[in-house]
Amino acid sequence: MRTAAAWRRPALVGLVLAAALALAACGDEDSSPPAATNGPDEGKREVVIEASDGAFDPKTVYSKTAPSVVTVRSVFGGGGGGILGGGGGAGLGSGFVINDNGEIATNAHVVTDAQASGGGDISRADEVYVEFVDRNQVPAEVVGFDPFVDVALLKIDPDGLDLASLELGSSADAEVGQPVAAIGSPFGEEQSLSVGVISATDRSIESLTDFTIDGALQTDASINPGNSGGPLLDAEGRVLGINQQIRTASGADEGVGFAVPIDAIRRSIEQLREDGEAEYAFLGVTTQALYPQLAERLDIDAPTGALVARVVDGGPADDAGITAGEEELRFQGQEVTTGGDVIVAVDGQDVVEESDLAEAIAEHRPGDTVVLEVLRDGETEEVELELGDRPADAPRN
Repeated sequence: MRTAAAWRRPALVGLVLAAALALAACGDEDSSPPAATNGPDEGKREVVIEASDGAFDPKTVYSKTAPSVVTVRSVFGGGGGGILGGGGGAGLGSGFVINDNGEIATNAHVVTDAQASGGGDISRADEVYVEFVDRNQVPAEVVGFDPFVDVALLKIDPDGLDLASLELGSSADAEVGQPVAAIGSPFGEEQSLSVGVISATDRSIESLTDFTIDGALQTDASINPGNSGGPLLDAEGRVLGINQQIRTASGADEGVGFAVPIDAIRRSIEQLREDGEAEYAFLGVTTQALYPQLAERLDIDAPTGALVARVVDGGPADDAGITAGEEELRFQGQEVTTGGDVIVAVDGQDVVEESDLAEAIAEHRPGDTVVLEVLRDGETEEVELELGDRPADAPRN
């Protein structure tokens, strides 16, 4: 079932051996840590790799980009005592330089006490340190973090450091089968390289809230605890995403890893840089995907769209008169809520894929006005509404 913001959570149960999703990074240093992450750009000195024939050369990608990848260590509960200080808890992850001003991107769960889909209050680490490949180890400030896409922006003093930033690519251009490389610190083994391909695009993965992250990249490049916050790179060394989580039955990599898309991270970083927080637009509906066979069964004159299954009381959609279905129907092995509005387009952009509604809303800021094209009682209507501010604990869109 799609939610109000058209964000969905992947099924975590019912898989062979009860497979589970695990965040790819933090954890106490004396216990098995979780899994992975990635980040953003901007600055004078960027790493650019020229691929003359388009061939994938992992050695070249690594040699050019590894100096921009850092190990991130977080101290919780008054651990104190510097990067190796004792007492309290400690977390381990990865990150990467995004400009020569000393900004570094990582996962929010690397530098906070947040858990996947945890909701509630999130606290920052008491101390955060980053370690470079040349063995420099410096303290970092958490400028801000965004639990909706699990990204954090760190800032270090660049004086005396030779910083090179990574170029940000476009996750929208990523293709299945495309070779990729992941660099990070799995299990504390710093500057580790793993390679693979993009296994799928447009996945929905868990965030640190009740919403999901749409447009995520799935990869078979090996990702393990400690990789969180590190970059997923294309053949030219451009960042496609931040390695964030793995699907696993054992707690270690089993060839199914996920990265937060760099397009979402770029938008988040721009906001975090401004005021330390990221805002997201909110529609206030839970939806289910419409497809040709279901449309025929329901006698709906549109092959694709989003069936409105729930409307959040007092939300923007509710205020605009969007109605939810009230009848339950079982079709092709799943429960479908019928009888409500069907959203078929947003600002003239058709809702075709399951994540299209969520992604269209995510392009906006709270307070923006959008026009929904809605099928209601067999007639097409246009509904104009003002988007709200997404709460961390509301159901989806």
